[in-house]
Amino acid sequence: MGNSQKKAPGHGEGGGPHSQPGTPGRRRSHGNNTANSKEVQGKNTAVNGNLPADKSQDEPQGSGTAFSGGQSCNLDAPCGALPPPLARLKNEGNMLFKNGQFGDAVEKYTQAIDGCIEAGIDSPEDLCVLYSNRAACYLKDGNSTDCIQDCTRSLELHPFSLKPLLRRAMAYESLERYRMAYVDYKTVLQIDISVQAAHDSVHRITKMLIDQDGPDWREKLPEIPMVPLSAQQHRKDEPSAEVLQARADRAEQDKARKVEARFTLMKQEGNELVKNSQFQGAVDKYSECLAIKSDECAIYTNRALCYLKLDCFAEAKRDCDSALQIEPNNKKAFYRRALAHKGLKDYLSASTDLQEVLQLDPKVQEAEQELELVTNLLRESLMDNAQG
Repeated sequence: MGNSQKKAPGHGEGGGPHSQPGTPGRRRSHGNNTANSKEVQGKNTAVNGNLPADKSQDEPQGSGTAFSGGQSCNLDAPCGALPPPLARLKNEGNMLFKNGQFGDAVEKYTQAIDGCIEAGIDSPEDLCVLYSNRAACYLKDGNSTDCIQDCTRSLELHPFSLKPLLRRAMAYESLERYRMAYVDYKTVLQIDISVQAAHDSVHRITKMLIDQDGPDWREKLPEIPMVPLSAQQHRKDEPSAEVLQARADRAEQDKARKVEARFTLMKQEGNELVKNSQFQGAVDKYSECLAIKSDECAIYTNRALCYLKLDCFAEAKRDCDSALQIEPNNKKAFYRRALAHKGLKDYLSASTDLQEVLQLDPKVQEAEQELELVTNLLRESLMDNAQG
């Protein structure tokens, strides 16, 4: 299978839908494992792997009906592409899981996983199921960290597989990693809208995230992956055109809100840098703002101020020109362009802009003072030219 399938020692906490943590090593899981006592003390029903509604998710994948009711089973039954010895290990693990012997089941699944890797068996589907089944054992024993690792590995082998996604969501929730849990539950519902446990959990976690992160809690979420149609189940009742349009509108609104939040943050950071006289840093922040929204007059005048402080008079004039195209009567743009003209020794243009400021607002004392100064500079310049 390659090096990506080799085990890596240690626990780790797993990651999002695209992370690649190491695979837990062979280790026996115990129901009273005190090392995981913090994980066992979660505040919700997901801690012990109990699903409030869809009990089928507790079953090991590929267990079939032979294990129902704890009845005897054919341990030599074939399992996908697994050779008979590994298929038997998987069947034994399924039986032990059904009997509540989760630590022993972990041993069987681990032996089967190791056997697949050592033999180089190219069967991602079977490995996906083995990791997911071992994750179910870890979840039952309150070992949420190893559950997350195994679910992530399972999803790397078979993206958007329902059971490992749901188990990882429950493990994240038990560790109070609510943002990650929310993302996985929402992904589950894209795959199968009928999973009531995911609906209940999304409702519960939304309240927690609002309390934790405030009204902007959605801005702090990791990106929710888009599940391809090929991975979606229960698509018999396709949404109407109106529903699809509403979803598209909502997605557009969410995107616009995120853009606006980014713009506001960059503007605030730029303003703080100006207050601290860090003008080049402020220029960078305002430039990011303009990359998001290029028609914001105040950002041009703010960046023009920074350019003036940096003696970049041509750049300051250009920003004031842009601001005046958006707001033709903007006093700050006229005033700062006048200062840029003065820096460029274009005293006549500076005088013209200062007169525009005073026409718009005769009470601007700075403009009166600058006009007097610029008029003197213009007179001196004309005299120098005449003598030359």
